[in-house]
Amino acid sequence: MTYEMKIDSREETNRTDDMAQGVLGTDSARPDGILKATGAATYAAEPHPEGMLHGFLRRAPRIGQVRCPNLDEVRGMAGVRLVLRDARMVRNAAQGMANEAPVQGVDEAEYAGQPIALVVADSFEQARHAAQRLKVEIDGRDAPVDPQAVTPEEPDDKQTAQGDLDAAMRDAAVTVDAVYTTPSMNSAAMEPHAALAEWDGEQLTLRGALQMLKFNRNELADSVGLDPEKVRLLAPYVGGGFGSKLGISADCVAAALAAMELGQPVRVVQHRRNVFEVNTRRSETRQHIRLAADSEGRLTGLGHETLVSNLPQESFAEPVLQASHFAYAAANRRLKMQVARINRPAAGSVRAPGEAVGVTAFEVAMDELAAAAGVDPVELRLRNIPDTDPESGKPFSSHRLREALTKGAERFGWADRPAAPRQRREGEWWIGTGMAAAFRVNMIIEAEARIRLTGEGATVETDMTDIGTGSYAILQLIAAELLGLPQDQVTVSLGDTAHPPGSGSGGSVGAASTGTAVWLAGMELRRQIAARLGCDETDLTLKDGAVVQGNTRQSLGDVLAGAALTGHGHVHPGEASEKVRQATFGAHFAEVAVSDVTGEVRMRRMQGTFAAGRILNLRTARSQCHGGMIWGIGMALTEALTHDRRDGHVVNRDLAEYHVPVNADVPKLDVQFLEELDPWAGPMQAKGIGELGICGAGGAILNAIHHACGARLRDFPATPDRVLAALDALSA
Repeated sequence: MTYEMKIDSREETNRTDDMAQGVLGTDSARPDGILKATGAATYAAEPHPEGMLHGFLRRAPRIGQVRCPNLDEVRGMAGVRLVLRDARMVRNAAQGMANEAPVQGVDEAEYAGQPIALVVADSFEQARHAAQRLKVEIDGRDAPVDPQAVTPEEPDDKQTAQGDLDAAMRDAAVTVDAVYTTPSMNSAAMEPHAALAEWDGEQLTLRGALQMLKFNRNELADSVGLDPEKVRLLAPYVGGGFGSKLGISADCVAAALAAMELGQPVRVVQHRRNVFEVNTRRSETRQHIRLAADSEGRLTGLGHETLVSNLPQESFAEPVLQASHFAYAAANRRLKMQVARINRPAAGSVRAPGEAVGVTAFEVAMDELAAAAGVDPVELRLRNIPDTDPESGKPFSSHRLREALTKGAERFGWADRPAAPRQRREGEWWIGTGMAAAFRVNMIIEAEARIRLTGEGATVETDMTDIGTGSYAILQLIAAELLGLPQDQVTVSLGDTAHPPGSGSGGSVGAASTGTAVWLAGMELRRQIAARLGCDETDLTLKDGAVVQGNTRQSLGDVLAGAALTGHGHVHPGEASEKVRQATFGAHFAEVAVSDVTGEVRMRRMQGTFAAGRILNLRTARSQCHGGMIWGIGMALTEALTHDRRDGHVVNRDLAEYHVPVNADVPKLDVQFLEELDPWAGPMQAKGIGELGICGAGGAILNAIHHACGARLRDFPATPDRVLAALDALSA
């Protein structure tokens, strides 16, 4: 039986707090942790079925029409089984939740690095060698690769104007009018994209590094021309994604086509340089931010205009302005987005699309406003918290930014900070602190889950994925809580489209969406147990494998009497998002040291305080915030994709040259969560936490750099050469 729910209104019963097991919200280990630590967790490229062949992608060296004049020669090389140049191969990975094939074709290269052939051979070495021998001739054409050099599009649905911003800027006591830039960035997940496809003549089974299987299944089926019912995807373990594995990717489609043609399993693994170009990047941004305020720092005007880029035919545009619509109150507002169509690798969702770069830059502008107004940066933000959504007038479902700011400041020791910059020095190092607010929209999408219950325990089944976020642990806790079982009696099976379709991992929707589906499945089982006892579900207490009803206590096994029960949960987003503004909130605080000699910036400590509804697992939630804050360090100090100015190809397309933070770069990180239950977020009153930690984190670091040495940087990242130039400008 199915318990189906649309989230249309407030949760009034708060049934989650009535459960007795007491595991939900605790600091709980990952059930998959030992498997990953010992190498027992099987990732996409690791199985080796009998007869498996190896595929290697050949890519276009530049933009233009493609010819491969020596196909027959390569097909005759030792071990080569197939040289595939199929119009169904994809140009780049699909966008998140596309649910259909991405742009396809191999005869025209739209960017340098686009896959244009797959060579399949008996061994990986033979496939790679043959692919390298395949000649690729390009009839080149002029193609724009610089977003500043084209006339951008201005999508009508991405523009907002209220009041008169120009008048507000003219009449304001204090203003900020500045341009901030962020570079292209890459997800740089630990596991490369990989696919292993098998075809039995009727059914295509593909094991892949994928995040959102219910969408990916349809994308792959559409790409290769099959009914989705004839496609099964498996992704029980995924080694990180951060958005780059949201949509079906080139390796998956090519492996599937090759397996269908050859009738043997085919594995395709992208090497690291493939990963950096074939899959989606985060768009670079140019952000023009204007702020107008009265003498006390209260905003009267807010302007945020941005330029982003993408390939032709791609619908995605980095939603830089997403949080600016609701973060701060201001009567006069202008938000504007422009999209440059250029021939760089495709842009797409990367962790916290929009807010990761939009909030980060905006919070630097807010720091500049605080300095200009002579108001403490925390106090400035407190004075500009809106009572309702500033544009729609909707109430917030919950809003704890004020508490995040004040409690975070207290925990960090913000009150001890000197107001003026350049006040503390240790040898060659200037020491300073900075802060930023954090904002991230909250979403729930349709999801389903099934729980099978016997006297031995429960099994949770859904095609939800775990990309390192803790899905196994969270869903286990929810089922254990609802059914009153010890955690070790709950097994979780994920990443298989033979299971009910969950939300997938992306947009911080997983725990609240698929988690709610598991909650509903558990509640349906509680109803079935109550029916066997002839009582209402609310009269049951389930704990430690026992069923208590009235003065009667029985083991769950005795109540089931050998029967196996199945509960199915199905959640829909409903009308809640139309009635209220849902978001998560937080505050970042950072301390840095800046070398006056080399321009090097060293992190000394970092604190984050976050409000995201009910926290389902303290350990995995804290881990997610740590990851976001570390990524903020990378955004602030090291990370940037460099595109060749001639043809747009990625110059630093590996982990040696694309600098992600390493252990030595990361200081002690402190995370605290505020107690919060969001009644509009479903029966668990939980919201997404996976992306909030990155939003604004880099801004806090750049603000700390300014406080340390007085140098104001507006171009991310703050590399030593940029810091030195800013220091030189101070003394000029």
